[in-house]
Amino acid sequence: MLLYAIRSLPFLWQGLFVTLEVSVLVVVFSLIAGVILGVGIVYGPWWLYWPIRIYSDFLRGIPLLVLIFFLYYALPFVSINLTNIAAVVLALSAFETAHIIEVVRGAIQSIPRGQNEAAKTIGLRFGQRLLYVIAPQAVRRFLPPWMNAVVDTVKGSALVSLVGIVDLMLAIQQVIGRTYIPMPLYVLGAVMYFVINYSLSSASRALEARFAYIRE
Repeated sequence: MLLYAIRSLPFLWQGLFVTLEVSVLVVVFSLIAGVILGVGIVYGPWWLYWPIRIYSDFLRGIPLLVLIFFLYYALPFVSINLTNIAAVVLALSAFETAHIIEVVRGAIQSIPRGQNEAAKTIGLRFGQRLLYVIAPQAVRRFLPPWMNAVVDTVKGSALVSLVGIVDLMLAIQQVIGRTYIPMPLYVLGAVMYFVINYSLSSASRALEARFAYIRE
């Protein structure tokens, strides 16, 4: 049985590459959007606060699978046709952005207000206060929950197989359909996911140590 699993590795590597490709795109897009909207929800005016708040609460309150199916199967009814890869990247990015907004908001609001006031007294403008005073302290608080979100993104990417994308999970299922030996292939898939997520967790600890010089 182990021989069949080894022989299937080239096909599984292709699926793994798709999993990593989707995950990287989602992490990049959601990080950029989440930071911008997170800063907006903290410092923006009320007319910006409420749309972001509604978006974040709504997206975090619905299952990810529902969002994927909506973008891929429902949007064509209004003449918006997305490819399966575009639909899942958009759905995962939108979903993770909603979570990162809250992570950014919590990280910024955990900084004592006195830090911002002190920066004002020495003449720093808003952008300077955000870049040189708030951000360095908020990063330390932001990293652990954000890395958890990255790990969740990798695990959530397994849902892309439901719209026909041959990622690692669907590749495993296709090989099982030909060989009828599920156990070694599922074990091999679990090991691959574990290696990816363990590497991310190790990177998270290294980043936390890098910013540990910032004291409360």
